[in-house]
This record gives sequence, structure tokens and C-alpha cells, in this order.
Amino acid sequence: MSGQPVEFFHEMREGFGRILGHEAATGTAAAITLAESAFDWFEGNIDAQTESQPQTACTKGCPTCCTLRVTATAPEVFLMAHYIRMVEATPQGEQLQLTRRIVLAEEATRGRSEQERLTSGRPCPMLIDGACILHPVRTLACRGHAAFSEEQCRAAASGEDIEVGVSEPHLTLRALVQSALQAALRDRGLPWGLYELNQALALTLAEPDLIDEWFDGTDGLAPAAVEIDLGALGQAFDELRTIN
Repeated sequence: MSGQPVEFFHEMREGFGRILGHEAATGTAAAITLAESAFDWFEGNIDAQTESQPQTACTKGCPTCCTLRVTATAPEVFLMAHYIRMVEATPQGEQLQLTRRIVLAEEATRGRSEQERLTSGRPCPMLIDGACILHPVRTLACRGHAAFSEEQCRAAASGEDIEVGVSEPHLTLRALVQSALQAALRDRGLPWGLYELNQALALTLAEPDLIDEWFDGTDGLAPAAVEIDLGALGQAFDELRTIN
């Protein structure tokens, strides 16, 4: 991440804006480009931001935190839905029944608090044999959650009142990239909130035209929207324009 956080934010906001400003910036292809660009911003900068801190405990095969609620922007949801459709189009992928797993998980977790979801032990529907089947397209929220102690994570997941040490650079970089993407979507007059991942995926997978309609301004993901103060956040985005 070159320069100061505000400069980095402006750089990303403008980059996402250029993608959205392209004449063909609609539908699945545009959503994929936006989400992949966001992931590239994160992955391309996280090593430099964490080089002075201890190694995190997050490794393949450790799904302890994968009972938490995950939120995502619409482009992230659309990329993941596209990936799921490609997986299910293969003979092996069809057997995984990812769409069915997502629908069942959404029905089981709807309305549950963060703590209830954590202690329920119900895993993310994308976990197969302890590994994320959609790891290449995992959300910014997943990328930005990194802990230093597997023991602390397991204790928290079992209901113990314990503070889990997490990587602040991961959280900060995730917030910067996500906010820049949201700001660019808002600049273009597109729905720019955050959505609960399971419900948003279920909605997208059930309605093939939802993505195109979303780019036309009709937010078919609205039932999955999480409650955030968009007014205050939008004001902050506007104020950031005046800061160099």
C-alpha cells in the first residue's frame, strides 16, 4: 500500500470507477472484474502491511471461524455465484450440491445473532471436509479476518468469554478496499450496501436475471441487506473527496 491510507483509498476508488465507466460495465463480466480487482488490491498489499508482525494461525484445514456471519458487497456475491454455477456444471461439482447447501444454511441461520451463529457450530456451507471449496473467490471479509492463536479461536467458538488476538492490518486493509468499492458503486448510482452472504447467494442463484437488473438499479439483493448507516457512510465518502 503506497502512500497514506487516504491516497490509497482514492487510488482504488478511481480504479473501480474506471471499471464501472467502461461502456460494457454491466452483468456478470463487470461484477467479476470489480470483485477480482478488489481481491487483487487486498492480496497485493497485505504482505507488506504485515511483514513486521507474527505469523497468523490461519491455515488450510482450520475452519474454526467459519461459523461467523459473513457480509459482502454485491460484486463479491455475483462472482461467487458465478463460480458456484461453474462448479455445479461439472459432474463432480454437481454432487456437491452447493446451492442446496447454501439454501439450507440460510434457512438455519436466518435471524440468529452473531454469538448464536458462532456457538451453534453450524459451518459455512462452502466448507467441504474442512476446506473452503470457494477459497479462490472468498470474500474480503474472509480475507480480512486473521487470528494469531488457533487455541483462542477454538475457545471463543466454544462459548468462552475470551478476546481473540486478530491482525489489525488485515482488518484495516479489508475496510479500505471494501469502502473504496462501495464508494465507487455509490458514485455510479448503483446499490452499494452490504449483504449477508448466504441469503444473497441464495437469491442470486435462484434468479439468473438478478445481476443484470442490479446493474440497472433494481436491488434484488435487498432482502439480504445488513443494517448499516448508509447516510453517515455516504457523507464520509463525500468528505474524503476533499482530502488529498
